Amino acid sequence: MNIDLCPNCGSDHYIKSGIVNDRQRYKCKKCNYFFSVNKIGKKIDDYYVNKSLQLYLEGLTYREIERILGISHVSIMNWVKKYNIKRPYNSNYHPTYKILNALELGIYFSNSENIKGAGVVVTELGDKFMLIKWERFKD
Repeated sequence: MNIDLCPNCGSDHYIKSGIVNDRQRYKCKKCNYFFSVNKIGKKIDDYYVNKSLQLYLEGLTYREIERILGISHVSIMNWVKKYNIKRPYNSNYHPTYKILNALELGIYFSNSENIKGAGVVVTELGDKFMLIKWERFKD
């Protein structure tokens, strides 16, 4: 892994100085500061963060979002905590979802029985669409 500058003084004059916690340690020759290279984590595109939070607000569970977007349910849970997302709770409704292409979506909406008595949201998901539908529980 390459280092460009000392994080303390910005100097590019440093030497290797052992290994700590399986990471190379360096010493700056200018300010005598010891540092190691931070692990560069996998940055998830903001599109997926926004889409995950949107789906969470629409009523999907962490695991459902994980299966749809391929992002860890733990990451999604952390984003919900980080951005302090509060999902409105209504026990009279339950969401169902379908992944459809444009043609299937048109066919779905052409039958009015599919959306009768339900709320529907359609969101883009790559080259397909996700249709989320809320229906009242029937007693």
